[in-house]
Amino acid sequence: MTAIDTGGVAVELERLRRSVDVGFATTRGDLALLLQRADQTDKTLVEHEERIGALERTRWPLPSLAAATSCTALALTVWQSLGR
Repeated sequence: MTAIDTGGVAVELERLRRSVDVGFATTRGDLALLLQRADQTDKTLVEHEERIGALERTRWPLPSLAAATSCTALALTVWQSLGR
């Protein structure tokens, strides 16, 4: 039977453990960065929705104004044609 070099195995296991720890730390950092960016995106989206809501509340009622103008023009046309 051959002798097992336990010192070499322990060193390789320690290197593997260190590589896994570094990989996990990198992954945690990447996930934290993605979470921060998602939070910023959510905040920006909420701000834009609030601004759009404010713009919609303060805009002119253009469709109603157009309908009133066309009804007035129709009434004037009918009045002029009946008056002549």
